[in-house]
Amino acid sequence: MKEYIINAPQLQSLKKRISALFVWLVCWVMWIYLLIPLVTLSSWLLGDKKVINQMRWFGGYKSLLGLMQIYFATLLVMVALWLCWVFYRSLRTRAVLRAAGKVVNDTELCAFYQVKTDELQPCRDAAMITVYFDDHGHIVHLDPDIKRR
Repeated sequence: MKEYIINAPQLQSLKKRISALFVWLVCWVMWIYLLIPLVTLSSWLLGDKKVINQMRWFGGYKSLLGLMQIYFATLLVMVALWLCWVFYRSLRTRAVLRAAGKVVNDTELCAFYQVKTDELQPCRDAAMITVYFDDHGHIVHLDPDIKRR
């Protein structure tokens, strides 16, 4: 099977790689944080003696209810932060889209992507294009496959 999606993490900037690693780490920490109380609760309900003794030591179901309140409050704070982040990103995306209204001519487009000017028009007329890349993610060749009718 051919890979049609370019998977080249070496083309990402260091800032993007570190950001992706940080988000990955935060997501796993949140996932573990959310699962630990559920595992403890299910073990307690299934009658695990060690967990029952631990529950008695920490105050029984009343302390569990207090911990569940903290647990749900933490969830609500995390959801609120996530919604704020989504709202911020949507506003930022709108600002970027407004700023991206610059008109680019064909020579600038070809210079940016390092494509020959004579290859551009056949690719515009094609319904499907095969793009060949080198190991560094630069376009090597454009092959217009299927003509539009």
